[in-house]
Amino acid sequence: MRVFLAGLASCALTLGAVDAQARPLSQHQRGVCQWGAQIAAQAQQSKLSGTTLYASRKKLQVRKFAKPWMRMTAMGITEQTYNSQSRLPPKAIQQTYYEQCVQHAVAQR
Repeated sequence: MRVFLAGLASCALTLGAVDAQARPLSQHQRGVCQWGAQIAAQAQQSKLSGTTLYASRKKLQVRKFAKPWMRMTAMGITEQTYNSQSRLPPKAIQQTYYEQCVQHAVAQR
C-alpha cells in the first residue's frame, strides 16, 4: 500500500500537467475505473471487518461477472488490498483507486 499512497502523492503533483494535455477518457474507461474502485473499497471493508482473504476470494469465485477478465482482476485487486497495511476507510480507498486508474489510463494514451 506504500506504493499505492506514494503514487497518490505523485499523482497530486502531476495531475495539473496531465490535465492540460490529456484527451477525456471514454465512458467505458471511466466505467472500468469505477468498477475497480468499487472492488477495492469492498475488499478494504472486508479486511477492516476481519474477513479473511480466503473468505473474500471465495465470495469472488461464486460472484457473477459481466466479462471474463473481471474475475481475475477482482482477485488481484482484493489480494493487493489485503496485502497492504493501509487502514484507510473504504471510501478513501475507492477515491484513491479511481484517481490513480484514471491517471494511468490517461498516461497510456
